[in-house]
Amino acid sequence: MFTIKEKTIDLGQGRQIILQTGRLARQADGAVLLKQGKTMLLATVVAAKEPREDTDFMPLSVEYKEKYASSGRIPGGFLKREARPSDNEVLISRLVDRALRPLFPEDFYHETFVTINLISAETGIMPDALAGLAASAALAVSDIPFKGPISEVRVARINNQFVINPTLSELRESDMDLMVGATYDNILMVEGEMKEVQESEMLEAIKVAHEAIKVHCRAQIEFAEELGRTVKREYKAVTDDEELRKKVWDDTYDKCYQAAKSSTGSKQERTEAFDAILEEFLSGYAEDEEADEFLIRKYFHDVLKESARRLVLDENIRLDGRKPDEIRQIVCEIDPLPATHGSALFTRGETQSLTTVTLGTKLDEKIIDEVLNQGSEKFVLHYNFPPFSTGEARPMRGVSRREIGHGNLAHRALKNMMPADEENPYAVRVVSDILESNGSSSMATVCAGSLALMDSGIKLRKAVSGIAMGLISDGNTDKYAILSDILGDEDHLGDMDFKVAGTMDGITATQMDIKVEGLSFGILEKALDQAKAGRLHILGIMNETLSESRPELKPHAPRIEMLSIPKDMIGALIGPGGKVIQEIQRETGATIIVEEINGRGDVNVFGENKEVISAAVDWIKRIVAVPEIGQVYRGKVKTIVQFGAFVEILPNKDGLLHISEIDWKKINKVEDVLKEGDEVEVKLMEIDQKTGKLKLSRKALLPRPEKPDHEHRPHRNHRQA
Repeated sequence: MFTIKEKTIDLGQGRQIILQTGRLARQADGAVLLKQGKTMLLATVVAAKEPREDTDFMPLSVEYKEKYASSGRIPGGFLKREARPSDNEVLISRLVDRALRPLFPEDFYHETFVTINLISAETGIMPDALAGLAASAALAVSDIPFKGPISEVRVARINNQFVINPTLSELRESDMDLMVGATYDNILMVEGEMKEVQESEMLEAIKVAHEAIKVHCRAQIEFAEELGRTVKREYKAVTDDEELRKKVWDDTYDKCYQAAKSSTGSKQERTEAFDAILEEFLSGYAEDEEADEFLIRKYFHDVLKESARRLVLDENIRLDGRKPDEIRQIVCEIDPLPATHGSALFTRGETQSLTTVTLGTKLDEKIIDEVLNQGSEKFVLHYNFPPFSTGEARPMRGVSRREIGHGNLAHRALKNMMPADEENPYAVRVVSDILESNGSSSMATVCAGSLALMDSGIKLRKAVSGIAMGLISDGNTDKYAILSDILGDEDHLGDMDFKVAGTMDGITATQMDIKVEGLSFGILEKALDQAKAGRLHILGIMNETLSESRPELKPHAPRIEMLSIPKDMIGALIGPGGKVIQEIQRETGATIIVEEINGRGDVNVFGENKEVISAAVDWIKRIVAVPEIGQVYRGKVKTIVQFGAFVEILPNKDGLLHISEIDWKKINKVEDVLKEGDEVEVKLMEIDQKTGKLKLSRKALLPRPEKPDHEHRPHRNHRQA
C-alpha cells in the first residue's frame, strides 16, 4: 500500500535526521516526515494549479503548529483543543517563510501553502531548528517550482565552542543563539540574540551554521534525485504585455529618476510626486486605447524600483538626499507621559515610537503554557503598529504576525540587559506604540524601550540602540551600496534588511533578510562595521538625553520589599486555607507573594506606597519572629483565667502572664487590672525547653516599690485601728 522512501542525514556524535516520504499525507503535492530521536515533524506543501489574478506578489502561506499530544499534554482553556497560533508558533512560521519566499520564481503567483506540524516531541530537542529543513524537504519531493533546497539551523556558542542545534539545556549555557537559513550557496536569513558579542564573532557563527546547512541541502538534492522529482511542473505565468511594459518604461523612467533625485522632503511628498507621474501616464494612455491598469501599475512599480536603485548606485544619492552611511535626525524625550512608571519618545526621521514601562508583581508575569515550554516570563515587550502610523485608512484588527515578530526582536535586544532577578523584584511590561513609520520601527522600539526603562528606575545594565541596514547591489557588476538607517521604501526596493541592536560593547540581537543570491561574507562584514558606527552614533545621542537609569523609581510607582523567612515559617505566614496572609492583605492593602526557593521562604511585599508596605512588613516580621528571653513585647490580652492572663506577644504566639507577675502589689482578681483586648507591655522571662511555653512578666517592667523603713513602720495593731 505504501511506497516509503527515506534519507538519513548523519549529524555526527551518534545523532541523525531521517527524512521520510510516501507514508503520510500522500495527497499533498509534497509531504515529508522528519525524525530526530523521538521528535517528528510532518511538513506538507500544496500549490494551486491556477495563478491568482491581479496579484504581483508570491501568495505564500507558512503555518507551523505544535500539537499538544506530541508531548503528552491536553490544551488548557474551555475548548481543550488547539486554537489560534501562539506567539511561538507565529515566530517559527515567520522564520521558515522568510527563508522560503525569495526562492520561488518571480512570476509564480500560485497560492502555495506550507504546513509544518509537530506531532511528536522529545524533551530537549528544539523543533524550531528543524522546521525549515522539513518544509524545504517537502518542496524538494514535490513538483512545485522552487530554487532550493534550503535549511535552517541554530548555532550557539557554549564555552567558546560553536554548537549546531544544541539541546535546550545546552542553549541555557550559551552566549549566542542564532537561527541561520541558507541555500547551499547563499545566506538567506539570520535572527537571534547575543550577550554583547563582537561583529567578527557573529560572522564566524554564520559561517559555521552555513557549513552544517550545506550537508542538509546535499541530502535533499540526493533525496529528490532518488525519487525522480527533479523536474518541476509547468506553470501558467500571469499575462504580460511587453509593448505596454516598454511604453511605461520609456515614458516614466526619466521622470521617476528626476523625482527621486530631487525629492528630499517627506515620504508623503515623494509618494505624491510619483503618483502624479503615474496618473499622468494613465490619463494619456487611456485616451488612445483601453488601458490594463493593473499591468501599468505593476510595470510602474518596476520603474520606481530601478530608478531609486540606480540613483544610489550611480550617484550615491538616496531617496531623501542622504549619503549611504548618514543617519536621519534623532530626537529623544524622556518622561513624556508623567503618570506612567516610565516613558520615552524616540523619533528618527519619520519613524517614531512612544514607549511605556509598567511595573507589577509576580502575579503580573506572563504565563507560558506551550507544548514544550511552561512557566512564566518576568519581562515582556509588546509592539503595536496602528494603520495611522503610515497614513492608512483602515481599521485595527488584532495583532498581526509582523507585530509579534518585531516585538520579539526588540524584546531579545533588551532582555539580556535587564537586571538579575535578585536585583529586580518587578514584573516589567514595555509597550511600544508606533505613531509614525518610515523604516525600522522595531529598532526605534529598542531605542525608546531602553530610554523608558532607564526613566522608570529599572537598573538597566547598559543602554541599547538599534539600526536597520540596507543594500543596493547590481547583479551584472560588482557595484553595491550599503545603506544605514534605511527608509521603508529602501527596505521594499532594496536587497537586504539587516537589523542590528546592541550596547557600546557588543551586539545583543540581530535580524537579517537577504533578497538576492550571491551575497558575500565580505559585504556582510562591511555591513556589520557600518552598522556598528551607526549604532554607536545613536547611542551617543541617547546618552545626551539619559545616560543611566534614574536612581529611584517614580514617586507614584509601586514599591516592592523583599524578605527572607525560614522555610518552616511559610505555613505560619500563609495560615490555614490562606487565612493569615489574606487578612494581612485585606487590612494593609498590600499584595504578598510567598515562594520557597533554595530552602528559604522568599516574600515579596508589593504596595502603592511606603506606608502600605511598612504595615505589611511589620505584620510579617511579627509572625516569623522568634521569641527571645529578655525581650520586651507589646502584646494583647487574649484570655483571662483565674491564675493569670494569656497574652499574644507575636502573631499566634501566646504566653502566660501569671497573676503574681502582673504587679508588685498583690492582685486578688486579674479582672481588677486587665480585661480581654487590652494591650500590655510584658517581658519574656522564660521559655520552657520541653513544652515551649512562654512565661511573661509585667511587673518586671514596673519600678519596684521601696520597702518601708522598719523603724517608722507602724505596728500591725495600730494600722488596724
